[in-house]
This record gives sequence, C-alpha cells and structure tokens, in this order.
Amino acid sequence: MSEPLLEVRQLLCERDDRVLFENLDFSLNVGEVLQIEGTNGSGKTTLLRILCGLTSHYEGDIFWHGELRTQAREAFNRSLLYFGHQPGVKAVLTPLENLHWYSAMHPSMDASRVLWALEQVGLRGYEDVPCHMLSAGQNRRVSLARLYMNDAILWILDEPFTAIDKQGVAQQEALIAQHAINGGAVILTTHHELTMPGPLRRLNLDQVRETL
Repeated sequence: MSEPLLEVRQLLCERDDRVLFENLDFSLNVGEVLQIEGTNGSGKTTLLRILCGLTSHYEGDIFWHGELRTQAREAFNRSLLYFGHQPGVKAVLTPLENLHWYSAMHPSMDASRVLWALEQVGLRGYEDVPCHMLSAGQNRRVSLARLYMNDAILWILDEPFTAIDKQGVAQQEALIAQHAINGGAVILTTHHELTMPGPLRRLNLDQVRETL
C-alpha cells in the first residue's frame, strides 16, 4: 500500500491549561473525505489550523507524503487549500476583485476561472457589487468560489456550509465528493449531516479525549 498523503502521529495540544487532544494518530489517503467531529471547544478548528501550519502550539509530528511537513513546507503549501471559519472576504472589494486577489496570492488558484466560479456559486450578475452590499450567504459564496478555481490536492475546510441554503449545501457536497474521486483529499468540520456519496470517515475529538 502506498504511503498516506497526510499522516499525524502522537499529536498533543493544550489550551488554557486544558488538554484538547493527546496521542492523536490518524492518516488521510488520496480519495478520502475525513470529517472532524466534536462538541464546541473540543479543538476542531485548532486541529485544522495545526494541520495547515497556522499555529505551532502543539507537540507531535505531521507528515506530508512521508516527509515531515516542516521539511516539505513549500510542497505542502502548494498542495493546500484552506477554508477558514470566517469567509475571509474583503468587504470593500467586489467578488471579482476578491477572487483575483486570492489567485494572485496562491499559485494553485487559476484566475481564468473567476467568472465561471462565480457563476457556479450563483453570483452571476453580482461580480462587480462591493461585498459589503452582499448578504452573509453571498459573501460565503464568494469564498466558496475558490473551490472551483484551484488545483490543490488537499482541501481543509472549516464549516464550509455556514450561511448556505440547502441547494448550495448539496452543490458543495457534490463538489467535495468529486474532488476526492478525482484524486484529491478533504478534511472538514461541519455541523451539517453529510449525505455525500463516496467514502466518508469520521474522527470524533470527544471520543479521543475520553480515552485519555
């Protein structure tokens, strides 16, 4: 069997003198979708930020293609799309300007897909409207449009369905499933009950803590 795409070994994280998780081991292979579960405060967002390299407040090892992520940071960053809990949209910019800004910052983003991506998320006709004039759901869709523009293998998504209607949720589920089928991999958190096709694994941080 080939080595995992991403592997976590003996991960430990404390916050405010409280252990969020300890001795955490898991791996992710190409073609898989992994849902991180747990109650509020269990460390779901913290775990995603650790995996992305956005915080160093942890102990343990993270491997990318069998190499320590710290030694493969450039390759890892090129292969990653991180979608944070907040939309991350600049209110003074239009959807078009936001996506062009994203694509300039991230080499995995294809600027030629901007208009098509906005159409896919239902924002055709809103391309040049400043984002502060859009609803919370529309701003979320601006951010979600990045999923249609990138060639990253690994998607790490923190609550991607927030403020999205049922039709939008179903569309994003299908996109996530298709990304895995096409040779990608996804780690996500969501309070939504996923119904996507294909293999779906779950990791519950509450259950991990109960074994401590």
